[in-house]
Amino acid sequence: MQVKIQSIHFDADRHLLEFIHKKVDKLGQYYDGVMGGEVFLRLEKAHDAQNKIAEIKIQTRTGDLFAKRQCRTFEEAVTESAEALSMQVKRHKEKVRGN
Repeated sequence: MQVKIQSIHFDADRHLLEFIHKKVDKLGQYYDGVMGGEVFLRLEKAHDAQNKIAEIKIQTRTGDLFAKRQCRTFEEAVTESAEALSMQVKRHKEKVRGN
């Protein structure tokens, strides 16, 4: 699966990029209709520690699925977004199969 990663207003290191690819690639295991994905990483100008935002959009044959989380670290935000998307992908697969 092709995954595009965009870090907005900062440069993501190699470790973070590999972590994201690993998490997003797992989403393709749940449904063969997953064609690709986009990940957006942003730092929010907030005064608290939870200022890292990860947005993941997955393209399927029949539509797009999206999840966004804001956490203390990018790894945590990506993990939570990927978990939310895994549930969406599973539901989407069942919905498509039912038709």
